[in-house]
Amino acid sequence: MQTLYYALILFLLLTLVAGLWRIRRGPTAADRMLAAQLFGTTATAILLLMAEASATPALRDVALVLALLAAITVTAFTRRVRKMAFAEDPVDTDGSLRDLPSDSARHSAGDRHVR
Repeated sequence: MQTLYYALILFLLLTLVAGLWRIRRGPTAADRMLAAQLFGTTATAILLLMAEASATPALRDVALVLALLAAITVTAFTRRVRKMAFAEDPVDTDGSLRDLPSDSARHSAGDRHVR
């Protein structure tokens, strides 16, 4: 059974290589964040498999903490992106919040920039 666990660990490590490629290539910050979330999830799975393969229950605790930290990281990233999006003056003159324009609307409005 340990052979199966180690084979699964190897497969999960290969998915981390794919995640590294996605972080490097992007193209957007959301793609990079999803790849980082993949790291947290995959590392959690690897730790759980290692806990079973080596009969070390402490690794389960470490995996749980890692899963919680990965979830907090996604929440922080989402808040940061939202705050940056609303920094473009999201309040109309009457004090109500307005919808942010989509990327295509911003580009068609003449706000073109080189990426």
